[in-house]
Amino acid sequence: MQVQFFFLQNITLTNRSALKQFIIKTFKVQGKKLDSLNYIFCSDEYLLDINKANLKHDYYTDIITFNLSPDPNIITGEVYISIDRVRDNALQLQVSLKEELHRVIFHGVLHLCGLKDKSVKDAREMREAEEKCLKDYFK
Repeated sequence: MQVQFFFLQNITLTNRSALKQFIIKTFKVQGKKLDSLNYIFCSDEYLLDINKANLKHDYYTDIITFNLSPDPNIITGEVYISIDRVRDNALQLQVSLKEELHRVIFHGVLHLCGLKDKSVKDAREMREAEEKCLKDYFK
């Protein structure tokens, strides 16, 4: 099991070891086995290029998650996070950058575990799961 962080955009991510262990634990709680997971923290423009090339979407987003595993129970994934979007979202939502960054990090984990967020019901379930992760991680 491996969780790695790559920084193409400057951001402070404290206590990476604890965060990695929490991510691994979250997969276990969700009944998934983690093979490897890479987080790439990048700019709006970098993620926009990925969004256009891979999803044919021409708009900014805070996160794109790719499940690269052929086995739905063994996760190999990549999570791209726009630090620009996370900063803007934190301001708009009136939460700390630290909280919003971790919410998005956990959002990627939850997507890889099978949670969706396109319908109103799914989005509500995703938000509840994110809040639980935040509460459990920061307790």
